[in-house]
Amino acid sequence: MRALYAAATGMAAQELNVQVISNNIANLRTTGYKRQQAHFQDLLYQNLRRAGTATSDQNNQLPAGLALGSGVKTTSTARVMSQGTLTSTEKTYDIAVRGEGFFQVTMPDGRTSYTRDGSFDLDAQGQIVTREGYLMNPNITVPNNATGVTISASGIVQAQIPGQTAPQNLGQIQMARFVNKVGLESIGDNLFTETLASGPPITGVPGTDGFGNLQQSYLEEANVNAVSEISSLIAAQRAYEMNSKVVTAADQMLSTTSQMFRG
Repeated sequence: MRALYAAATGMAAQELNVQVISNNIANLRTTGYKRQQAHFQDLLYQNLRRAGTATSDQNNQLPAGLALGSGVKTTSTARVMSQGTLTSTEKTYDIAVRGEGFFQVTMPDGRTSYTRDGSFDLDAQGQIVTREGYLMNPNITVPNNATGVTISASGIVQAQIPGQTAPQNLGQIQMARFVNKVGLESIGDNLFTETLASGPPITGVPGTDGFGNLQQSYLEEANVNAVSEISSLIAAQRAYEMNSKVVTAADQMLSTTSQMFRG
């Protein structure tokens, strides 16, 4: 019976939907996290009578066809790349992006990854690194005797050096953006890598050419709305229950048919 299979695909789809929602809720407090949404499409149809088919020699046509669906499939779990709320941390090397753009990070294997998580710090050599110890790209080193490190909205890093009256420029933070940022691949640790779907990175200076500004001593919170996620969770649960009811009804119908044959 087709209803069993169609309902089973519906239950599988809603199970995946709940997994996506639960991951969003789990990352409610993850810095720079971008929530996911599950998207679905209906499966192929079996056309028993096609609309427009001739029904007589006078070329009368069916105004509507007879097609039976096969259920549903999950097509993607796309990221929603909207801006998250900025929160003050009072930490010198915490940086938030207000607008478009990703920080660039050099991975241990030499690849470049991208992140909205601006919770940076210094390593033993004074280099600006992520919480996992990955270097910011381009690399910026803060001298041991530097004081009063400031990061401007345009990404210029400066510090006061003893014996110098003017602040010393330490480097310029550059950012990257993508034609299709939804196409980026998440690799964990709040990092993304480019794909064929995202296109190559477009690099530039904060505050220019469509890039957002930087805000020192702030971090971007996850763009997860707890109320919306709970509402979606309830809707997914109800959809799962209804599909399970269809499975039960189809099973009862098959059981009745089987008893008729035995009788």
